[in-house]
Amino acid sequence: MKRLLVACEYSGRVRDAFRALGWDATSCDLLPSETPGPHHTGRVEDIIGDGWDMLIAFPPCTYLCSSGMHWTKRGLRDPKLTEEALDFVRLFLDAPIPKVAVENPIGVISSRIRKPDQIIHPHQFGENASKATCLWLKGLPLLVPNHHFLPSYACQCGCRFHYDLGKYGCPNGCQTPARQVWGNQTASGQNKLAPSKDRWKIRSTTYQGIANAMATQWGTL
Repeated sequence: MKRLLVACEYSGRVRDAFRALGWDATSCDLLPSETPGPHHTGRVEDIIGDGWDMLIAFPPCTYLCSSGMHWTKRGLRDPKLTEEALDFVRLFLDAPIPKVAVENPIGVISSRIRKPDQIIHPHQFGENASKATCLWLKGLPLLVPNHHFLPSYACQCGCRFHYDLGKYGCPNGCQTPARQVWGNQTASGQNKLAPSKDRWKIRSTTYQGIANAMATQWGTL
């Protein structure tokens, strides 16, 4: 039986998608698993060398993503935190495991380590959401989009309308072009998730459509 380590995952979504296909999959995070299943609560460094066939890692993006780097550039955050986060990414990319995927938003991994092999969006895998997600791959093929969720459209006038109307322009006759938006976005294209203590956790959870695609496409290799 093939063995998968899903690093920095507490939701169990990727782990369980692979287990449904017969893999011996284990998740690992400093947080306990939110769903029943094999899970190591603790440091991934303690188990990364235990003879896995595949590693899928979701390192925390707090000190890596472009959206947060202004804190560092303005001297409001210790640059050492980003250096430590980059070392954590290197731990996964250099792991002695034949098949590796590292997921993260657009950020400094691209400029400091290497550019991603692929950038995907949840709406390419059946989810009503837009979120640019980078994948750094070793020994794995690119994910193939398998279910395109069509966007709605939003106009500066405040009108929001479905795809079949939007592709022909705003029904109100506005002269400004409408923009494509998905369910997780405001009319201006920003993430509409309200601030809360769990916002980071909700935003970091892997979309089920992407988890399923990883399992069905990579789990059968």
